[in-house]
Amino acid sequence: MDVRLASSALPSQKGLRHGTFSSCACCAPPFAAARPARRNFLAGGLAALGLRTAGMPARAQAPAVKTRIDVHHHYVSPAQGEAMAKHGGQAPKWTLQASLADMEKAGVTTAVLSLPPPGVWFGDVAEGRALARASNEYGAKLRSDNPGRFGLFAAIPLPDTEGSLREIAYALDELKADGIGLYTSYGDKYLGDEAFVPVFEELSRRKAVVYTHPVNPACCTHLADGVGPSSIEFATDTTRTIASLIFGKAGTAFRAPNVQFIWSHSGGTLPFLIGRFIREQVVRRDPRMPDGVEPVVRKYFYEIAQGNEPGQLAALLKMVPVSQLMFGSDFPYREAAAAAEGLAAYPFDQAQRVAIDRETALKLLPRLA
Repeated sequence: MDVRLASSALPSQKGLRHGTFSSCACCAPPFAAARPARRNFLAGGLAALGLRTAGMPARAQAPAVKTRIDVHHHYVSPAQGEAMAKHGGQAPKWTLQASLADMEKAGVTTAVLSLPPPGVWFGDVAEGRALARASNEYGAKLRSDNPGRFGLFAAIPLPDTEGSLREIAYALDELKADGIGLYTSYGDKYLGDEAFVPVFEELSRRKAVVYTHPVNPACCTHLADGVGPSSIEFATDTTRTIASLIFGKAGTAFRAPNVQFIWSHSGGTLPFLIGRFIREQVVRRDPRMPDGVEPVVRKYFYEIAQGNEPGQLAALLKMVPVSQLMFGSDFPYREAAAAAEGLAAYPFDQAQRVAIDRETALKLLPRLA
């Protein structure tokens, strides 16, 4: 069953509680007409940053050979599409054929599937558990039916702790999922909330990979007149949830140290706010961070979907080494070719490009080999 629903209305977490849905700026289709102007902007931006543009690979020079691994690639299960429609929203337009075509165009050999927000949680425990199971089994079938083309970040029904623990076991042990897909917030709770500690302790015990995608947060959906909440709040919600893990009372980052987080969109606004995080630790003097907050954020991984403009990459690379970067597209909201073009326009050397495109993902997700 193909899900062909309009892409203009993903639910916000606030909307879930009130039966309404907010539009999502990240869901807009790529703007092909704007690309020539964007190339000029990128060249000017790099010059302004003091980076060499001479000899830089042209944007059209994305690799012809399929070598990339895309860790930010959405699919829509029939169960999720039906649930979103039932609750007054619309899933993004998606088909298997569209996924494969986009991958082919951008040289992506394998894409790791994850559900688009809001995932499987609509406020009902039984529904959330059933949706997680049905979606994970559908994703696993896509993987088995298309050998070598897909991995899977399985859904769990947070904030249902018991159901989430059961689905972690099923997804990782039975379906052999490559990791777990989470969202930055669930209603008014961020990932560092005390209620989620049992889930993260289990994920840490398993040394699981956790891919995390932002949502329209319950707190902040109508703050900037004329600007869709995801234009600002998606990136900011990623930063909020990282802060909750590191600075929250539960101390989840330290109670569950073996969780291998992948953060979307080059870490959202974290690279631009890291100085404030550093200052926060100076004031707190938390003994769990004797060397400051920077070593904590450096061990996380960051994928570059919608985070591949030169200023974004430059800021991110001041915070973490290239070894923590991974390729991501945000399909079907963005084309993988757009992320490939962003990488091609930045002066990485060949070894760095290979690491971002593939090698780091293989180290973290060895089944994809």
